[in-house]
Amino acid sequence: MIGSLNGTSPEGWLDYARLIQDAGADALELNFYHVVTDPNQDGAALEQRLLDVVRAVKAHVRIPVAIKLSPFYSSFANLAHQLDDAGASGLVLFNRFYQPDIDPDALDAVPRLQLSDSGDLLLRLRWLAILSGRVRASLAATGGAHTCIDTVKAVMAGAHAVQMVAALLLHGPSHLAKIRRELSHWLEVREYESLEQAQGSMSLLRCPNPEAFERGNYMKVLQTWRAR
Repeated sequence: MIGSLNGTSPEGWLDYARLIQDAGADALELNFYHVVTDPNQDGAALEQRLLDVVRAVKAHVRIPVAIKLSPFYSSFANLAHQLDDAGASGLVLFNRFYQPDIDPDALDAVPRLQLSDSGDLLLRLRWLAILSGRVRASLAATGGAHTCIDTVKAVMAGAHAVQMVAALLLHGPSHLAKIRRELSHWLEVREYESLEQAQGSMSLLRCPNPEAFERGNYMKVLQTWRAR
């Protein structure tokens, strides 16, 4: 059982981390969500605050600590390395923020819940593949995993775990059993001995076309578009 925690103050992070541990959690996920609207606050200060919280929580609890992150950092790979050095047991990619809409007649911001789809997985695949084999922490994908093939892609990119929420809200808990059956069949047909054999096989370090995850892919993507 993994507890998920989102805090706003140093004391809150530490107090609730300990409470979640004492309640019996096997691990803890620190869910960072902070939208900086002050133009005087720089990115380095934001990253430092995140790292300070991680180090403090790690010193405060005995259970493994994973960090759930947004993709909106100027040098995400560097931040991942710093979190690795700070003792993070896992990195969860990525926090999916819900954006408010605007009602132009009511002159009001309107909360809108839009579930993910498989298209949201692409950003996760890219960064899983970049980080796989380059950090000690385990990697988890969250956001965009709906099908068996989505799960396979995430694992091949480097995920050690795949989180699935929207698909269960849409199809119910039995969807997990369906995914597991399809995954077992997929692996058997392709003569994989285990899912672990596929893990990281399409990472930047191991895939036959590493440019697919770098800028060289940009022009190729544009060339694939065809008018219908």
